[in-house]
Amino acid sequence: MVGYAKQIEARVGMVSFLNTAPIYETWRRTVKEPTWLLREAPPTVLNHLLYRGELDLAMVSSQEYALHPESYRVLADLSIAATGAVGSVFLFARRPLEELDRALVLLSSRSQTSVSLVKIILEDFYRLQPRYEIADVVSDEEGAGEAVLSIGDEALFLAASGNYPHRYDLADIWYGQTGLPFVFALWAVREEFYRDRPEVVRAIHGELKRCLREGLNDLPAICRRAAPRIPMTEEECHRYLAGMQYDFSPAQQAGLSLFFQLLIERGEVPATALPLKIIYYE
Repeated sequence: MVGYAKQIEARVGMVSFLNTAPIYETWRRTVKEPTWLLREAPPTVLNHLLYRGELDLAMVSSQEYALHPESYRVLADLSIAATGAVGSVFLFARRPLEELDRALVLLSSRSQTSVSLVKIILEDFYRLQPRYEIADVVSDEEGAGEAVLSIGDEALFLAASGNYPHRYDLADIWYGQTGLPFVFALWAVREEFYRDRPEVVRAIHGELKRCLREGLNDLPAICRRAAPRIPMTEEECHRYLAGMQYDFSPAQQAGLSLFFQLLIERGEVPATALPLKIIYYE
């Protein structure tokens, strides 16, 4: 078991993108438990920290769970998902998607789930064979690739720039092909932490759900604080956040299971990624 400092009960990882603001902003403002240590980082960093045991519970890319299903369980009722357009996971292109065969596609290094999703869309749905390159920083100034995968706040900025003639919302394409929501992120708990400290997991789970409820009821105030850093208007921020889904419904679980099944068939994750191991409370 991972050792814990006496004063710290749990190490919690959270993403500070705009799409997490209903939980993140509310948690930072209202959760005062001194024994819960909050670590903020992009999804790929949190993935590594959770897997290495440097965090106990974190919001991670959904594919991280599928890569190491023996190491984690998933909290019920919480995710980052979309049914149709999500508005912050885009493939920006200089030519139509159907013309990207053998084209160079720059991939964001910030989310392994979105990287796998764009490959499924291009290779499995559209039968294309692009070339890929991971880019640590993608901006509309570089012009190195025919297409660019961008996520989160960076994607919102690029979408506003208007520098790419073709823009494809990956969640919208997924929904059009499958009829199911796409789940981008999950709240995952390390297996041994759940086993050894179930009461702490339950308490944190309850606080996360409370933060989400309060955050969704306070979107105007959240957007007043968060919109300027994109930048976007408060109205655009409100529409964007209101279009996100933060629960983990049966439809979302079905969409995630299909994504995992495709990853299994592509040899990218083990077959033990299914069925999902979800923590439910009465």
